[in-house]
Amino acid sequence: MKLLKINRLEEINARYNSIRLEKTAFFQSMEKVQRTRSFQEEKFSESDAGTEDEEAVSVWSPRTCDQISDNPVPPAPFDHRIVSAKRVGISSYYNVSKNEILGGGRFGQVHKCEEKATGLKLAAKIIKAKGDKQKDEVKNEISVMNQLNHVNLIQLYDAFESKNDIVLVMEYVEGGELFDRIIDENYNLTEMDTILFIKQICEGIQYMHQMYILHLDLKPENILCVNRAANQIKIIDFGLARRYKPREKLRVNFGTPEFLAPEVVNYEFVSFPTDMWSVGVIAYMLLSGLSPFLGDDDSETLNNILVCSWNFEDEQFRDVSDEAKDFISKLLIKEKCWRISATAALKHPWLSDHKLHCRLQNQINYCNCN
Repeated sequence: MKLLKINRLEEINARYNSIRLEKTAFFQSMEKVQRTRSFQEEKFSESDAGTEDEEAVSVWSPRTCDQISDNPVPPAPFDHRIVSAKRVGISSYYNVSKNEILGGGRFGQVHKCEEKATGLKLAAKIIKAKGDKQKDEVKNEISVMNQLNHVNLIQLYDAFESKNDIVLVMEYVEGGELFDRIIDENYNLTEMDTILFIKQICEGIQYMHQMYILHLDLKPENILCVNRAANQIKIIDFGLARRYKPREKLRVNFGTPEFLAPEVVNYEFVSFPTDMWSVGVIAYMLLSGLSPFLGDDDSETLNNILVCSWNFEDEQFRDVSDEAKDFISKLLIKEKCWRISATAALKHPWLSDHKLHCRLQNQINYCNCN
C-alpha cells in the first residue's frame, strides 16, 4: 500500500488544532554566513592565523565529526523542584502574557510568562479542569513531572489550581515543535539531523523507563527544539504518562492515531516497547516527511497499524542509509516483545557508529560546499 504524504501546514493545523510558530529568514541567513565562514576558515588554516581568529571562525564553520556529539542540551535554568498545586491566583506570582501563545491542544493553551520576583522567563500551560476527575488527571501529570529530572525532559517549576483550571508553570524553550521542521519545505532536515534528534529522544525515554514511567503520547508535536538553530530537544506533555507496575497490567485507550502502537489499538497490555513503537514512527517521519500508517481517516490509519503495513519503497528513502532502515525495522514490529529497548536503540549503529556519522556529516559538508 502506497504511503500517504503527510498533510501540509494548513490541513495539519485544522487536524491538530494547534498554533504553529512561524519560521523566519534566520535559517537562510545562517546558511550564508556558515558558508562564508567555512571559506574563511580554510584560508586562515592555510596561513596559520592567530588563535583568536581561528576560534571566531570555528563557531560558524560546518560541523566536523568530532563536533557532532559535543553540543550538550542546556539544563533548565533552575534546580529540579517537587511541586504541588497552590490554591491561589497565578497572577500573584507571575505575569502571564495572554497574547504570546506558545502552543495548544486538547488541554488548552500554553502562554509565555515571567516570574515577578526574579524575571525568569517560563511557560504557563493552562489546562481546563472543572471536575475532580479532570483535576486528578492533571495532578497525575504533576506527580510524573516531579519524578523526572533529565535535560531532555521539560521541567516543572510551579503549579496553581482554581475552580475551572490548573496551570503548570514550566521551563521555557523557544525553538518551536519538532513537527514544524518536518513540514517546513524550506528546512533541509538531513539524516544526521535526524540521528541527533532521535538519539536525544531515546536518552529521554531511557531515563523515563528507568524511572518506570511510560510517556504514551510521543509524537513530533510533543518534542520541542531548544532554539531555532541547534538540534537540541526536550520532550513535553506528560498528561497521558503512566507509572508502569509490572504486576498491574496496564491498558490505555488514548493517544494520536498515527503514533499508536498495535497493542494500544487492540486494547492490550502496554509497557516500555509501546513508547519505542512511537520512536520508530517519528524516525520514519523525520527521514522521509511521510507518515507510515496514515490513512484517509482514523479507521484506515488504525487498520494499517494493526496489519503493520509499511515499507521503504518511496523515493524519499532512496538516499537513506541501511543503518537507519534497520533501526526503524527493529521498532515497527507488531509484537512488542521483539522491539528493541531505548538502551538497545542507543547502542544501535545508526545512533552510535562514529564512522557512519562522519560519512553522513562529510556528505552534508560536501553538498554545502557545492
